[in-house]
Amino acid sequence: MFFSLIIPVYNRPDEVDELLQSLSETTYDEIFEIVIIEDGSTVKCQDVLEKYANQLNISYYYKENSGPGDSRNYGMRRARGNYFIIFDSDCIIPKDYLVAVDAALNQNYVDCFGGPDKALDSFSEVQKAINFAMTSFLTTGGIRGGSEKIDKFQPRSFNMGLSRKAFEASNGFGNIHPGEDPDLSIRLWNLGYETKLFTPAFVYHKRRIDWGKFSIQVHKFGKARPILNSWYPQHNKLTFFFPSVFIVGFGISIFLYLFSQKFDFFLQLYFLYFILLFSVSSFQNKSVKIGYLSVIAVWKQFYGYGTGFLKSYFKIIILKQKPQEAFPELFFKM
Repeated sequence: MFFSLIIPVYNRPDEVDELLQSLSETTYDEIFEIVIIEDGSTVKCQDVLEKYANQLNISYYYKENSGPGDSRNYGMRRARGNYFIIFDSDCIIPKDYLVAVDAALNQNYVDCFGGPDKALDSFSEVQKAINFAMTSFLTTGGIRGGSEKIDKFQPRSFNMGLSRKAFEASNGFGNIHPGEDPDLSIRLWNLGYETKLFTPAFVYHKRRIDWGKFSIQVHKFGKARPILNSWYPQHNKLTFFFPSVFIVGFGISIFLYLFSQKFDFFLQLYFLYFILLFSVSSFQNKSVKIGYLSVIAVWKQFYGYGTGFLKSYFKIIILKQKPQEAFPELFFKM
């Protein structure tokens, strides 16, 4: 099996350097290629690639900015492999990653897989807190962190594998962003392809974002979900409403408490939940400060996603507006 590693990048040469450095240390001894797609960057990574010219088989392409989904498609059309592995540029790859993927595909082949993400000890405290918010069973149900307690796994494109056959049948990613990952997974299911979680194939996802960028990101996630629900109603789930219910419920709980302090039961439940988040994160990260920051990250995650979901649900589901007109910022021109 010939792997082509597809990596879109936008103005992040330092991240590409770290990613390629990690790939240069791989224990995988078969031939593979790396395809870098510069998505209209003004700060290019070509100079970084020269450092690894004698260590890695790298192809480089520069194109006009059209978003990560289209850039991945661009790279896969030009790749030589029969199986594509897609990374975000802010990932660091464990040295045994490709060995784990190769073993998993030989044991139980699927045309599309996804792997979890973890945090390195060298990550900042905020990065570790955001990683906890995005991967913990207490927040997302663990679907980004390695849990398979759902009926079908939807791979995320920061760590995803896709066969050439499945790519050609599906035409790859659509132009919505974020939301292109579940959109592709559902279209693959409809075409009869299977997706699977490969737990040992994890990456270290650095997520170089501050609190403001994180809030914007999860708000977009929330806005994208009702759009996907309108496209694929058969895959709609009650759990998608949870962040919105959480935020609305918190507001109602405060109102009831202010109306009469007898109604403090619901606020106590929220308090216990936040204490649980703090305790689990503090234990996992061996840091009380990261536990505290994790509570902030989860609140921003739920508030951003929940309010985005409600706004999108009203426009898309209630008012029946066209997604591209209601939220043009979620769609790239391809």
